[in-house]
Amino acid sequence: MKITYFGHAAFQIQLDSGSTLLFDPFISENPFTRVKPEDLQPDFIVLTHAHPDHLGNAIEIAKKNDATIVAQSDFANVLSETEGVKVINYLNFGGTYYGPEFQLKLFPAWHTDAMDYHGIPLPMGVAAGFSLVAEGKLIYDSGDTGLYSDLKLVARKKAVDLAFLPIGGSFTMDAEDAAEAAKYLDAKKVIPIHYNTFDPIKADPIAFQQYLPAGIVDLPKIDQEFEF
Repeated sequence: MKITYFGHAAFQIQLDSGSTLLFDPFISENPFTRVKPEDLQPDFIVLTHAHPDHLGNAIEIAKKNDATIVAQSDFANVLSETEGVKVINYLNFGGTYYGPEFQLKLFPAWHTDAMDYHGIPLPMGVAAGFSLVAEGKLIYDSGDTGLYSDLKLVARKKAVDLAFLPIGGSFTMDAEDAAEAAKYLDAKKVIPIHYNTFDPIKADPIAFQQYLPAGIVDLPKIDQEFEF
């Protein structure tokens, strides 16, 4: 598979079999990426929650590409009814979507969730994380979350090959807690996310590397595709 990290919490996974999954596509307002929403052509868009720095450009990208949005059921139903996009609307915690070449399982995230509606933040269910099983690998996107011990359940059957974990603090776990989360997940590789985009989430990814054994933390170049 090929992975591209766009900064903040947005990334894309292109499977060797052909399907492309785009996670939390905060693109046009993302200060790190040079990619434009129209450059992206996903088959599936995975949304951990409705906050604007995660929902991002998901709706316009989904409509342009006839992509299917995968999200927690309450949030997915709102998107279907209000935006007319294709969704998988039956996932709640513990549920799994069996895609053509992959599986996506929904896990809890300790975080609030709301979408702006005419200036009013309306709750959109509960924030989530996703595990992706594809090509014999287990990849985990925690979404926005604090540290909690049940993260160990993600790796109940298999160690996590790659985890995307926030390190910015304030709204999520910080670097020290993310390192503990990586241990809970038995993660072989970790890519830190959700840092340095806004002042409250300033963090040093190099310092984060020191919390874990050498070679665990990977800092991919923004917008540069790599093989995994």
